[in-house]
Amino acid sequence: MTTITKDTLKNLSQEPGVYKYLDQNGKVLYIGKAKNLKKRINSYFKQADNTLIPNPRNSQRIQIMISQAHSLHTTIVESEQDALILENTLIKQIKPKYNILLRDDKTYPYILLDTAAHFPRFEFSRQVKNRPHLKYFGPYPSGCRSLLKALYDLFPLVQKTGCLKHKKACLFYQINKCHAPCEGKITKQEYDKIINTALLFLQNKKKLLKALETKMLDCSNRLLFEKAKDYKEMIEAITPLANFSQINTPKPYNLDILYIAKLQQNNIHKAVLMKLFMRDGQITSSDFKILQHSFEISYSELFTQHILNHYSEHSPLPPDEILLPIKPDDLDLLESFLEKRQNKNIKITLPQIGFKKSLLAIAQKNAEEILRQNSEKTASKDVILNEIALLLNLSTTPFRIEVFDTSHHSFTHNVGAMITYEDHDFIKPSYRHYNLNSKDEYSQMHEMLLHRIQSFDKLPPPDLWVLDGGAGQIKIAKRLLDSAGVSLDVIGIAKEKIDAKAHRAKGAAKDTIYYPMLRSSDLDAPLEITPLHLSSSDPRLQFLQKLRDEAHRFAISFHRKQKTKALTKTSYTKAQTKKLLDYFGSFELINAATQEEIQNILKTK
Repeated sequence: MTTITKDTLKNLSQEPGVYKYLDQNGKVLYIGKAKNLKKRINSYFKQADNTLIPNPRNSQRIQIMISQAHSLHTTIVESEQDALILENTLIKQIKPKYNILLRDDKTYPYILLDTAAHFPRFEFSRQVKNRPHLKYFGPYPSGCRSLLKALYDLFPLVQKTGCLKHKKACLFYQINKCHAPCEGKITKQEYDKIINTALLFLQNKKKLLKALETKMLDCSNRLLFEKAKDYKEMIEAITPLANFSQINTPKPYNLDILYIAKLQQNNIHKAVLMKLFMRDGQITSSDFKILQHSFEISYSELFTQHILNHYSEHSPLPPDEILLPIKPDDLDLLESFLEKRQNKNIKITLPQIGFKKSLLAIAQKNAEEILRQNSEKTASKDVILNEIALLLNLSTTPFRIEVFDTSHHSFTHNVGAMITYEDHDFIKPSYRHYNLNSKDEYSQMHEMLLHRIQSFDKLPPPDLWVLDGGAGQIKIAKRLLDSAGVSLDVIGIAKEKIDAKAHRAKGAAKDTIYYPMLRSSDLDAPLEITPLHLSSSDPRLQFLQKLRDEAHRFAISFHRKQKTKALTKTSYTKAQTKKLLDYFGSFELINAATQEEIQNILKTK
């Protein structure tokens, strides 16, 4: 780490590499990459009256970052492409304040069909399978399992992978869901006709939806409302996949179409990354990602991050071409990266006229509409996030929040839970459970947060951690984050105690919020934690209580499952189980009891 001076800039290497700007406390502010480190880093500065100042040609975000930068760290690598990949990895792991982080690493599923199988069946897959004669359909950002469910409901296919091995017709044959090829009740030629018809429906979503609607109405007319509800849910999941089916293409293009729409609202910069996937001349699916930041969002950075994240693993159906509205800074590097990862020459193009330009226009229209709807829906909710950031001296508006809680019973079956809140909603796929070995609450929090930090490379850090606890828990979190070199805001919310017990009166609990004071330049100075008491009717307190209560619910539910699992492994006789049920009244209350209580009851006559 080197303090930034004129001599520092003069003596920099001209090799490719990655650089980090750090503040006076050693926190990483920004990570970048360069073909020539000396040339790139010098471009951030301008000399005025023998003093280094931020270069006014750079964006406001970068100028503010440079004004706060105190030192610099560089890493030399073999090539510019290595620098590009390392930069992207470090941004995800550390999430510096002034970098734009696109959390968009999910792998989309596909439907595959083994055409070499004697009686093939449709399967769900997220990975490339090295088997011959596999035909893939997709990608499907949503609705993939509903598509499969619809195909197996509408057509008498081999329903399960192991069906053919049994050589005997099963229940599916009896309810007319399968023609029992296992017993030779259908020939391969007849079965292939069914598969070909199912393929037509898979590729024509409107035809598929019409068949499902007919089934739904039939069930409703026969008062089979539960079954009708199943069809309704399938229709709702598949309908978005048919939104672009009216587009007629002049050629069987294989394209990925990307567009970004941006706006500023309530001092928050918002963007929508819209993605359309066209295979064999049809738009098979679409997806979008909403991004929010305290500073302006760079088109080039977003497109680059998306390409590095989305195409890092080999895809079953990679596109021939990626359409963009603007040229990213690293176009040549990205094309080399795509060829290496996808084993295919994929061009990144910027169409100016014709059919491909019209596809970008469709992506633009959808991105702008999603952004408009989101902005109208969240305008008032954004205000409270800004107010919390100001109230608690947060370094940025907390657009993504992770909340942690632990649960135990007399320090047995110790568990932890993390819930995630983003874009004004709880993000259930990002929830996490932890089995903990530690025996006290502080050690349990330490163990859980360490697990979370170790997964930053797979699931990048959020903007804010909220801990169920006070100053002790915050200090634990800050020590762990400092060791990992991650700059992340942390606050705590502690329940009001009445008679030494946590009080959870909804809407009336006088909980305390704890947050760290801004740190001085003295790195050895102790971390000061400030308690804050807000009125129980304060919306900011109620918002944090809502987050904490969801984490508590999630932790408690997992703790009960673990206790139930342990109870089922305990060998009680039927008579003992009946005795416990007679006393406690339910398995839930048995689970909540200590082993000492259970043994005392079993001893009684």
